[in-house]
Amino acid sequence: MTIRVLLADDQALLRSAFRVLVDSEPDMEVVGEASDGAEAARLAAEQRADVVLMDIRMPGTDGLAATRMISADPSLAHVRVVILTTFEVDDYVVQSLRAGASGFLGKGSEPEELLSAIRVAAGGEALLSPTATKGLIARFLAQEGTSGEDRDPARAERLETLTVREREVLVQVAGGHSNDEIAERLEVSPLTVKTHVNRAMAKLGARDRAQLVVTAYESGLVRPRVE
Repeated sequence: MTIRVLLADDQALLRSAFRVLVDSEPDMEVVGEASDGAEAARLAAEQRADVVLMDIRMPGTDGLAATRMISADPSLAHVRVVILTTFEVDDYVVQSLRAGASGFLGKGSEPEELLSAIRVAAGGEALLSPTATKGLIARFLAQEGTSGEDRDPARAERLETLTVREREVLVQVAGGHSNDEIAERLEVSPLTVKTHVNRAMAKLGARDRAQLVVTAYESGLVRPRVE
C-alpha cells in the first residue's frame, strides 16, 4: 500500500526538496502541496492524504489552525499530521498535539528520519520521536503548573472508564515506550498491549498514541518532570 503524503509549507523550495525525497521511495508518493493551512486542510480531503507534513508557521491559516480543522473533520479521522518545526521546544507544537497532531519532527532532521516518521505516522503503531515529544509535553505542562493537584477534571473523569491494566499501559505509553517494550515490562504479549492501547484510545477519544500521552499528562495520571 502506497502512503499518500501531503506537503504543507509556505517555502516552495523546501516543498520541492521534500517532494523529491518522498517520491524517491517506492512505498510513498506526494499527492499535493499547500502553502497555507486552509489549503492543506482542503487538499487533505480532496487528495485522500494519509500523512500531512505540516509547517507550524505559515501566513494566513497556520499549521495549528489547520491541524484543528483536520482533526475536527470525522471524514479525515485516518489522516495523521506531523508537525515540522525549527524549534526543539515550541508552545505551538504542544498545542498542535492537543489539537490532534501525531507528533513533530525538526526541519533539520536527516532524510532517513523524515521517511521513517512518515511510515510510523501512517502505521499508527508508535508515537513520533516518543522521548522528545514526551519531554516537550512534560516541560510545557510543568511551566503551566499542571500536576496531580491541578489537573483537567474532564480528562481525569474519562480515565475512570479505563481498566487497571489499560491505565498501566497508558502510563507506559506516556513514558515513550513501544508496544514491544511495554509487553516486556508488563510480561504480556505485544498483541495484548496493542489491544489495550486501542481500547484506551477508543474510551478516551484519542486519535493516536500522541493524544494518549497528552491525556496522561493533562489528567494528572503522569506528572510532568523537568530534567
